[in-house]
Amino acid sequence: MSVIKEQWTFKRILKELFTTIVLIFIISQVINFIRQPEIKENIYAYSLRDIDNKNINFLDYKDKPLIVYFWGLWCPVCKLESSNIQSLSEEHTIVSIAVNSGTDQELSTYMKKQNLDYKVVNDRKGALAAKFDIDVYPTTLIYNAKGELKFTEVGYITTLGLKARLELIK
Repeated sequence: MSVIKEQWTFKRILKELFTTIVLIFIISQVINFIRQPEIKENIYAYSLRDIDNKNINFLDYKDKPLIVYFWGLWCPVCKLESSNIQSLSEEHTIVSIAVNSGTDQELSTYMKKQNLDYKVVNDRKGALAAKFDIDVYPTTLIYNAKGELKFTEVGYITTLGLKARLELIK
């Protein structure tokens, strides 16, 4: 029995690359679906203080899309994703919740060092994350302008992915 070796053409490479990307996308969506929390809490019922001791009343954000980003200083994926969140914070309302991440001062130092300026609530003991059933980090919640939770993303998400989801809820 003879084995026929196929030549690697540009078209074949492109086809294999496309197939691999689609497969990775499908697998990541399945994993995201399996790992996403069952959120029963209403974020708009909360009024919290950020690391600068400013009041954040979530009800104030109900008339526009809102991104709530659960993360931790101890999470390498969160650190990688922080620039994506920062780029969106220039156009959209983002409130991040740092879980089990030390003191307000430690968080403030990290934010300044990384040139990040979105709002940060310090969930020192993880109580808020527990109420929202968040146990995988990062987790991003995307609410529409009516205050409805439309997307729950678990793990790393690109800036393009976040922008696409925000476009879908308009």
